[in-house]
Amino acid sequence: MQRCRSRNPYFRSASIRLLVEMALATIIRPFSKRSHLVLQFLSSSRCPPLTSLSHSISSEPDRPSFKYANLGIQQSEHSRPKPDYDNLVFGKHFADHMFEVEWTSSNGWEEPRIVPFHQLTLHPAATSLHYAIQLFEGMKAFRGLDGKVRMFRPDLNMKRMNSSAKRSGLPMFDGEEATRCIAKLLHLDRDWIPTSQTSSMYIRPTLISTEPAIGVLPPHHALLYVLTGPVGPYFPSGGFNPVTLLADDVHVRAWEGGVGQYKVGSNYGPSIVPYKEAVKRGCQQILWLYGDDYKVTEAGTMNCFMYWQNKQGEMELITPSLDGTILPGVNRISILELTRGWNEFKVTERAFTMAELLEGLKENRVKEVFGAGTACVVCPIGGILFKDQMYDIPTMTDGAPLASRLLRVLNDIQYGRTQSPWAVDIDDLIGEEEDIRSKAL
Repeated sequence: MQRCRSRNPYFRSASIRLLVEMALATIIRPFSKRSHLVLQFLSSSRCPPLTSLSHSISSEPDRPSFKYANLGIQQSEHSRPKPDYDNLVFGKHFADHMFEVEWTSSNGWEEPRIVPFHQLTLHPAATSLHYAIQLFEGMKAFRGLDGKVRMFRPDLNMKRMNSSAKRSGLPMFDGEEATRCIAKLLHLDRDWIPTSQTSSMYIRPTLISTEPAIGVLPPHHALLYVLTGPVGPYFPSGGFNPVTLLADDVHVRAWEGGVGQYKVGSNYGPSIVPYKEAVKRGCQQILWLYGDDYKVTEAGTMNCFMYWQNKQGEMELITPSLDGTILPGVNRISILELTRGWNEFKVTERAFTMAELLEGLKENRVKEVFGAGTACVVCPIGGILFKDQMYDIPTMTDGAPLASRLLRVLNDIQYGRTQSPWAVDIDDLIGEEEDIRSKAL
């Protein structure tokens, strides 16, 4: 197996000063009557926010991570049949290779490897199967007209994956090292990446417990693996077509103190029955509500946005705040950053209810409602079925000017038509290429 040894253009610097100040504050607080002065300094504008430090710490592994420099490659002797790229079905096709790396509590992370796509062999008692000790991510790579392949903001996916791992009792890892391994995987299966500007390469990093035991206990064995495959539009309706949602006033996707903010499988499996009910009633997905006042949370697997004229007469883009029930989507934060940069209308993160939405519709103040996520990018919402009444959403009345603009701007970045640090060239991640020696299967 060949080892990948190439330069890493990315470096992470820790804020040692802040760590020292936090330690001093902890030590001083019980003994000094003036400890509040230290804490006041720590919260002042002269000191960077401690929340940012906490976030960076939570993205770091507890012990040494696997390294891209140790990546082994076993190349497949035979390529799998490629699908019809003009009629891609989302999530049904997988490329020739996959990435995998094992972990044990005694030895930590083993050496990572890229191997031919294969079935997994798991012990029947693996706790990921019994107790849902597992998590995943959703990412995409895009081939531009210049032939370059770019990933969209992979650092945010890796931070979120580490956050989910920490909450699930699974091992954390260095996100930059993982991103470079994924870039190498994409490079190896480059021929699978669609050339169409409406298709992309889906990337599915997955982390599961492989602990062979019955019992709800912290795992001592785990497996991180990554699948890739070409995809077209997420919804069968295809492209930028509006979907209809069933506003579910019975089932709840997530709740305060739960794991709604993490990308764990247990958030998704229980949604199958409500989804089937939505389809039965002529809808494409669920509008998830929460609380006695029916707060709007998410639209299927998408973050939800509403563009309206608020009661103060201001044009406003509003999306639920990250209160623990909302997944911190990569496209969500990208849309917030873009629109705040435009400075054309008010941008707000706060809870809003079905009553507000319906009142806004009645008074003709709601202009657009749309979802955003990795799979669909931006998806207009054309109707909401709530308590057996269908409410038409005027998103497409004027062609969804805001949603379509956001889709265009994001796609321009993703496909390299607009230069942006959000679009990361995989060749920049893996550095200078070396010859890859295939190893017979």
